[in-house]
Amino acid sequence: MGIQKDRVKFNVGGKIFETTATTLANGGRNSFFGALFDENWNLQTQNSDEYFIDRNPNCFAVLLDLLRTGELCIPSHVPEKLLYREALFYGLLDHVRSAKWGPFDGNRLRFSRSVPGQAPGDGTAIRAGPHGGCCVAHGSVVHVYDWMLQEHPLINLDYQRVNDVGWIDSETVAVTACERLGRGGGGAALFSATTGELRHRFEVTHEDQVKSYTAGALSFSSDYKMFSSCKGRSNEYGIGVWDQITGKQIDFYYEPIGWSLGDADRLQWLHNTNCLLVATLFPRKDNCYISLLDFRDKNMVWSWSDVGAPATDERRVRDAIAMEESASMCVVNEYEDLGFMDLRSSAGSVRWCSRSRLMKGKMPEEPCYPKLALHEGQLFSSMNDSISVFSGPDWVLTSRLRRSFGGSICDFSIGGDRLFALHSEENVFDIWETPPPPIV
Repeated sequence: MGIQKDRVKFNVGGKIFETTATTLANGGRNSFFGALFDENWNLQTQNSDEYFIDRNPNCFAVLLDLLRTGELCIPSHVPEKLLYREALFYGLLDHVRSAKWGPFDGNRLRFSRSVPGQAPGDGTAIRAGPHGGCCVAHGSVVHVYDWMLQEHPLINLDYQRVNDVGWIDSETVAVTACERLGRGGGGAALFSATTGELRHRFEVTHEDQVKSYTAGALSFSSDYKMFSSCKGRSNEYGIGVWDQITGKQIDFYYEPIGWSLGDADRLQWLHNTNCLLVATLFPRKDNCYISLLDFRDKNMVWSWSDVGAPATDERRVRDAIAMEESASMCVVNEYEDLGFMDLRSSAGSVRWCSRSRLMKGKMPEEPCYPKLALHEGQLFSSMNDSISVFSGPDWVLTSRLRRSFGGSICDFSIGGDRLFALHSEENVFDIWETPPPPIV
C-alpha cells in the first residue's frame, strides 16, 4: 500500500505515545487515524512534532495495543464502558467487537452472560439488532439494548400489547401492537432505538378511509418494504405493505376465504423469489396455514394446510421457515421433530424426521412453543430451555446450547454475530457468542 514507516508521536491527555504509521493504518480508512493519511496511504505531516488528543490516555493505550497485536487486553483499572466510548470516538468499535468475538458459528457458540428481565413472565419476543444489540418485547413495552448491553429509554405503548418488533436499522425499531377495544390505537409504528420516541405510524386505508387495526408479525425486504399481518374491524384482514422510507401504504393482500393471513405468527421475505412466507400456526388457530405470496400479481404461488388431516399432537406445526437454497420449507412440532416440504410442489406433504423421541411423555408443565431460525447455512431450533444446531445437507444435530435459568425459551434471535435467547418464566435473556480466533 505504500505505507511509510514513519514514527508518530501522540500526546493524549498529557501522556506521550509513540507508534508507527503502519500500526495506525490498521485502524482503517474510516477511523480517526485513517484521517491522518492521504489517498495513497501516506502519513500527512504537521508542523508540530506530536499530535495532541484531549482524551483518556489509559483507553488510548489499550486501543493502540489492539491495533498493534489484534488482541484486546483490558486492564482491571479501565472500565469496559469507558473503553467502548473511546473506541466509538476513534472509530474502532468494529475492531473491538471482532477482538471480543469471532465470526458467528453455531457449533462454536459459548455462553457469555444473562440479562435479568424487568418483570417476571410474559416475554413476547426478542430481536437481535444489526450491530450486536437487541430489543425485548414484554407486555406493552420494548426494552432496547445496545451492543454493550446498556439499556436505552423504554418504548412504551401505553397498555397496548406488543406483538412483534424488528430493526429497520441500528437507530430505528419497528413495533406492532394490538388495537384496544373501544379505544383504537394499535397498529405498527417506528420508534427511535436511542430515545424511545415515536417517529411514524403506519396507517391502513380501506375504501379510502383510515382504519384502526391490530398488527402482528413483521418482515422486511431488501428494497425497503415493510410487511405486517393485519386485523381490522371491517375487511382489513390480510398483509399490509408500507414503504419504510416514506411511510406510505403501498399494497394490501386481502385474506382469501377459507385461509388465514391476518393472524400470521411468522412472516419471512424470500429475496431470491420475491415472495413473502406467511405462516399462521397452532395454537393461534386450530389448523395451520402456510403460504408464499407473490405481490406482483396478487397470487398465492405455494400453500399448505393441515385442514382435514388427523389432529395429532405429533404433527401440529409450531413454527415454519423457508430455505431458499434447497427450495424447501422446514417446520417443527412441539417434540422438536423437524418436517420438510418441497416448495417446487404445490401438493407436497410433510416429510417428518424424528429428532427427540425421548422427550415424549416428559414435556414441561408450561406449554413450549419451539422456534426456528436459519443463519449462514445452519438451522436452529429451540426446545424447552435449549437450542439445537443442525448442520450439513441432511441437517444433522451438531450442537446444543443450554442454560437452565429462567425456564423454557419462548423466543430467540440471531444477529450482529450474537445469539439471544429469551426465557419465559423469568423474562431473562442469554447472550451466546463465538470466541475470537487465536492470534498466530
